[in-house]
Amino acid sequence: MRISKTARFGVFEADLEARELRKKDRRLRLQEQPFAVLAFLLERAGNVVSREELRERLWPAETFVDFDHGLNTAVNKLREVLGDSAGSPRFIETIARRGYRFVADVEWKSTSPPAGAPDRVDPELEIPVPHRAIPRSLFALIQLMYLIFYVEALLHWQGIDSILWLDRGGSIVLSVVIGTAAIGIPVRFYLLSAVGFDYSRLGEKFLKIFIGLLILDQLWAVAPFLLLKQIGFGAALAATAALLYVPFAERTLVRMAYARKSE
Repeated sequence: MRISKTARFGVFEADLEARELRKKDRRLRLQEQPFAVLAFLLERAGNVVSREELRERLWPAETFVDFDHGLNTAVNKLREVLGDSAGSPRFIETIARRGYRFVADVEWKSTSPPAGAPDRVDPELEIPVPHRAIPRSLFALIQLMYLIFYVEALLHWQGIDSILWLDRGGSIVLSVVIGTAAIGIPVRFYLLSAVGFDYSRLGEKFLKIFIGLLILDQLWAVAPFLLLKQIGFGAALAATAALLYVPFAERTLVRMAYARKSE
């Protein structure tokens, strides 16, 4: 059972356990360091938090970084996400030569959801959204699946002619298989590395290439029919139907793990 500690201020909610910031139920993208600054300021809302306290909390003594630059960058990114400004602060006030103070009213709420219950429901997708590690892992597995398809096709390209059930057009099919595999491999490595390193703009980038990826995946969805003699028509049709859906499943998984950039 997960006990969440949520701070509400203005139109925002910060779940300190899940490390998530939301605005009207829409999750905002915020890096770890700015969120850590926000969490500390929320815990000390109304009080001045010195820069030294922030350094001790966020940058341990053995960490060798440019603390002043790192803290300034984190606060600026936090203000950008909150729509706040140093000149006219609604949330984070700069106290000259001392530190920062969270000036907005904060309402704390602790909840203990029933075991197995989803953390929240995405208002746009209208489906329960689990911890984002789950859709990220599933998305990565799909990329690995396609990589295996491509590599197997390239390693055994000479055997494609022998399994073709087409009387004519074998060379065309072979060219399409090899060509699309050659295109797909770098694309899948990009997506796999992006989700592996949790690239914050993966959702935005994926939507830009979705149409091209959809065409690529639809071509590979008919691959089971190349093995028609080996697996039969029913199995080939079932596998193709499942593969036709996969790109749309990818899009859903990306949207679950990487919310759209807030306006």
